[in-house]
Amino acid sequence: MQYNKVEICGVNTSNLKVLTEKEKKELLNIIKNGTESEKKLAREKMINGNLRLVLSVIQRFQNRGENPDDLFQVGVIGLIKAIDNFDCSLDVRFSTYGVPMIIGEVRRYLRDNNAVRVSRSMRDTAYHAMQIKEELTNKLNREPSVEEIAEKMELPKHTVVLALEAIVEPVSLYEPLFTDGNDTIYVMDQIGDTSDDSDWIDEISIKDNIRGLSPREKKIIGLRFFKGKTQMEVADEIGISQAQVSRIEKSALQRIKGE
Repeated sequence: MQYNKVEICGVNTSNLKVLTEKEKKELLNIIKNGTESEKKLAREKMINGNLRLVLSVIQRFQNRGENPDDLFQVGVIGLIKAIDNFDCSLDVRFSTYGVPMIIGEVRRYLRDNNAVRVSRSMRDTAYHAMQIKEELTNKLNREPSVEEIAEKMELPKHTVVLALEAIVEPVSLYEPLFTDGNDTIYVMDQIGDTSDDSDWIDEISIKDNIRGLSPREKKIIGLRFFKGKTQMEVADEIGISQAQVSRIEKSALQRIKGE
């Protein structure tokens, strides 16, 4: 294994070793206090023993259209940074520290490889703002405001806001937000429809088909597509869960299309 690149092609990931917390602590102590040969061997074991942790993290980014092998290799870089910077004196699990480091490395990779090109100077401003935010959060024991970050950076507020917004990753309308095991709720399900009611009805000509729906189905379809409400708003108004709204809505639309 190379420290900055990990090849997993052809490897059965289910067979990857998983270290116990005790084993992790022992290896981390060796990495910090052992001889050079002991440190190298312990570091290798620590990396190999946490590859499944990397796999679990990159699954969160599987709908971004990126090559899983690339994300895995980037995630391992975050893992290595976490191993090298972990403070053994802290009474925390390694995963508590390692997971955010891995996520941060993957997000940095996705930002830098974003199809929407952002100037280097704006990215640098954004990364500096994120560092200042972290410093102020530790100092104030709360999340700082944009004004406080801008003041610390000695920059106008709008410059900081634009920089931070420029590196926000685009989100697919089909990115899943929640699933109850049967139906999945996507980003698009959280967006209301503000189009004109009569235009929508005239275009798809479903008035007669809607009459065949149950009262609850009619109400949900009406609120969703005629009133432009989100599934969450409909759920609150009717008194059922959003997952139920999603299920009823999809069933009703399938019947309408079928007829």
